[in-house]
Amino acid sequence: MPPSNVRSSVFLEPAAVAAPAQMPAEALTVPLWRRIDAWLTQPRSARSVVVWLSVYLALVANWPLWSELARIGGAPSVYLPTVALMTLLTICATVALLALSAWTRWMKPLWLVVVVVAAGAEHFMLSYHAVMDPSMLANAMQTDLHEARDLMSWRLLLRVLLVTALPAWVLWRMRIPPMGLLSQAWRNALLLLAALALAAGGALAMNRQLAPLMRNNVHLRYMINPPASLYSASAVALRPVFAHSRKLIPVTGGAALGASYAAQARPPLFLLVVGETARADHFGLNGYARDTTPQLAARKVLSWRDVHSCGTNTLASVPCMFSPLGKAGFEKRKDDYENLMDVLQAAGLAVFWIDNQPGGCKGVCDRIPHAFAADALDPAMKSALCDGDECLDDALLKDLDRRLAALPAERRSRGVVLAMHQMGSHGPAYYKRSSADTKRFLPECKTNALAECSHAELVNAFDNSIAYTDRFLGQAIDWLQAQSGRYDPALLYLSDHGESLGEYGLFLHGVPYGFAPEVQKHIPMVMWFGPHMRERGGLSQACMAAGLDQPLTHDNLYHTVLGLMDVKSPSYQVGLDALASCRGPVHDRGGDSRPTTSSPWALAPADRTPHSVASR
Repeated sequence: MPPSNVRSSVFLEPAAVAAPAQMPAEALTVPLWRRIDAWLTQPRSARSVVVWLSVYLALVANWPLWSELARIGGAPSVYLPTVALMTLLTICATVALLALSAWTRWMKPLWLVVVVVAAGAEHFMLSYHAVMDPSMLANAMQTDLHEARDLMSWRLLLRVLLVTALPAWVLWRMRIPPMGLLSQAWRNALLLLAALALAAGGALAMNRQLAPLMRNNVHLRYMINPPASLYSASAVALRPVFAHSRKLIPVTGGAALGASYAAQARPPLFLLVVGETARADHFGLNGYARDTTPQLAARKVLSWRDVHSCGTNTLASVPCMFSPLGKAGFEKRKDDYENLMDVLQAAGLAVFWIDNQPGGCKGVCDRIPHAFAADALDPAMKSALCDGDECLDDALLKDLDRRLAALPAERRSRGVVLAMHQMGSHGPAYYKRSSADTKRFLPECKTNALAECSHAELVNAFDNSIAYTDRFLGQAIDWLQAQSGRYDPALLYLSDHGESLGEYGLFLHGVPYGFAPEVQKHIPMVMWFGPHMRERGGLSQACMAAGLDQPLTHDNLYHTVLGLMDVKSPSYQVGLDALASCRGPVHDRGGDSRPTTSSPWALAPADRTPHSVASR
């Protein structure tokens, strides 16, 4: 090679080497966020986004699950391997679900919705120790705007923003190039199979630890976030689509008034009050250290101390408690059945349902006259008792004389059954459930963010709501007594379910019944008789007082009311009538203590005992 050429190559080589050497120095002048943004905007497949998002949600949105595993495991050496396995299973489950959405177009909004759902679910699990099972989601879907408002808080907004801010920005900047439909389909299927295979392998490898953990702690499967929330919401939303067409099974055939109506001096007036979220152990009548029920005590009511609910939320309990099927039969039913209010109406009585809960009567009052408490209020009274459409329970007692007089005169002359559905002690805004003059336990929790209150403040707010219910029931009894000249009055109150106030780290209600704590199922039940109603039914006061510790459940309500009102029906079962043993000679109600297989209400002939005896 000529020297000139060599020389030129020597001069050119440093220049060629120097150019790339200057690039890192230039890059260092670019802000870090721009370099990250440039990295994010590189083309990526939808499947890589799904995997990244699943890992993020598993690590960020599952603190309730990790905390529960730590509580169950005790020592770190016990729970850390389980946490690692559950992290793997959570990632795999989320990948498997999101693999169905791993397409290149129009999926970013859907992925962001999944993140928001996961953030919201984490908030409610952390704040109230709820689990995202189908019954909880069904109850949530039944919640209207006014009830949902009580669950809103700045803490919820902050937590959702903290969880969603990063993935929202990443999804916005991320570029996913288009791909052919068939090519995407087989890749998505491969990702789904890989996720399921990895999950199965992990579960098999640690089956010895995992199987007893999940069997003994069923609630854990509903804490896996977001798969549990997505599964439960889908199950509730799709259930009507795949369910067979439900028909209404009549049970009113043969309903008739008993012999006591033939020569009655006055028609009966029975007030049935359905309470909300009241705990039996917070009633002073039942031995609670605080005197939360002085008004009821002064009126010498009967208070049963061992009563259990059909469910742990209103949607489950209210239709069940009015059903002739009992808990076991109600939960197994494939069709809808007429209920207690239908039978009372078919027998010829005047019936009326007054609701003070925005969620309504859950179908119980669909075929009878009904109204909302706020409907009868004049503007001044509504302003005093209501916040929007949500009113204190005193609204139920307003204008009762007019409501009573408006019932058909012919039916009213036979007898009247009024049902009232309280707002009661509905949480988490317990402080809203009592008026200023009934707030005897202070300081009380004045927010719906229960974590911001001490346990004592939370209990004070709840107890004030019980004290308000006590005053409400006292006023209801006074109104009934004022009707004694024209009617034979009586009152029965029982709650739909109980409430957790921090016991075992749980708040509110709605935990699946099988492993719900006692406080969510143990409910108060109170009865008051006017001067003639007890005599009318031939009931022994001493006998009833002696039986206040007998175990009862919502299963007893249907038959007890039919017995008390002397209504004959083939669906009546004397064995489930809580007052039957205290009634003089047992009147024939047209039913039998043993169901027959031809009866539509005999869905569980092997077990017709109150369900609390078997399930507690």
